[in-house]
Amino acid sequence: MPEQEIPRVSMTAEEIEAANLGAAPKLNSQITLREHDPQWSAAFERETVRMKERLGHLDHWIEHVGSTSVPGLPAKPIIDMLLIVPDSGDEASYVPALEALGYELAIREPEWYEHRVLRRYDIDPSADSVNLHVLSTGCPENRRMLRFRDRLRRHSGDRELYADTKRALARQSWEYMQNYADAKSEVVAGIIERAMADDD
Repeated sequence: MPEQEIPRVSMTAEEIEAANLGAAPKLNSQITLREHDPQWSAAFERETVRMKERLGHLDHWIEHVGSTSVPGLPAKPIIDMLLIVPDSGDEASYVPALEALGYELAIREPEWYEHRVLRRYDIDPSADSVNLHVLSTGCPENRRMLRFRDRLRRHSGDRELYADTKRALARQSWEYMQNYADAKSEVVAGIIERAMADDD
């Protein structure tokens, strides 16, 4: 049975620090965006092959999400991936297998769908790192993330709106990367609402 939707709200500095395992990396600067690089998709495909080999014991699904998954969209050089597993709270079922590939568990949010983020650095000359988001099968956020990506791929108007928003916000200085992400939330919510309406 699908989980009840849990709204994502802007995080305070205390909440950001609490979610991070260890000190949350501070930005205290502007955001560096790059024009879309086709190598991002190639890097995603390579990482997917490596993960599937390690996660063969577990029912799972891997998707390329975030701005690097949308041709024509500027993005931070960070590959966002979504790993869907039966129970994201069951870290023992997937974290050791991913640690063997060089991933480290970086974020744990039990109150928000048992969301986890693992990171790996130096994956490709085109990308600084991978943010691997882990959520459970049936989690409503999975559908939202995928519909958002698909809407941006198909709809040039929303893609341009999001690109303009990103560029404007990137020129500001942010204490944490999460603050920049939260500042986009109203525009993101509107795009997701339109994407969901397309499905109805």
